[in-house]
Amino acid sequence: MKKFGWIFFLIVFSGVLWAGDTAVFADLGFSPDGKTYAFAQYGVQSNTLRPWAELYIVDVQNNSFVNGGRLSYVHNSPIKSGQDGSGALYKLISDNSSLTNRYGLNFLSLGQPLFISLEEPSSPPRQSIEFRDFEAGSSYRASIVTTVEGAGAGLSSSFYINLERTGRDGTRKTYTVGTPTVKRSQVASYRIRKVMIAPNDGSLIFIIEMKRQSGTDFDIRFMIEAIRL
Repeated sequence: MKKFGWIFFLIVFSGVLWAGDTAVFADLGFSPDGKTYAFAQYGVQSNTLRPWAELYIVDVQNNSFVNGGRLSYVHNSPIKSGQDGSGALYKLISDNSSLTNRYGLNFLSLGQPLFISLEEPSSPPRQSIEFRDFEAGSSYRASIVTTVEGAGAGLSSSFYINLERTGRDGTRKTYTVGTPTVKRSQVASYRIRKVMIAPNDGSLIFIIEMKRQSGTDFDIRFMIEAIRL
């Protein structure tokens, strides 16, 4: 039953029913002290069928990329029948092992999921979600605030997350997650796809799905926002 549920999650999360170029998100884990987090995304270009991958290493405290922490790779030929593009990610990780080792990233030190959305990419994004950390006795409410400007070639958008945390003793604290001043070209909408908690220090990682305009269609890409509580 557990195996079947995981397979179902992968099918929905990878967006196989989506018509555009859809990325698959990969959680790559934390450093032992929880200060650094790595993630990746990969897929197949819809127009060329060439596999691609992007790898990101994040300074959790500053919610920003480390020096040299944004890497990408596009293979020079199309995938073969039955392939999904994951080979591009494996090559990218293998070719940059010195960087992941420098930051002490442990691919087995993954975040614990607190929330997972199984909504299809074509459905309207939920504006707010609620989830709990049963181990710590904390509950959370997160609301995503999106600003969209322009249309067509002039389309741009930004977002941030209002986060409210209620502790075991009933104490409430509020946080702003993200940078609302950052405008992203051609991104039409944002969705909180998953929330994870770091294994050591309780930092939260929000996995954000972006619907990005691409010609007459839309691509699906991912980014993260991190907050050290």
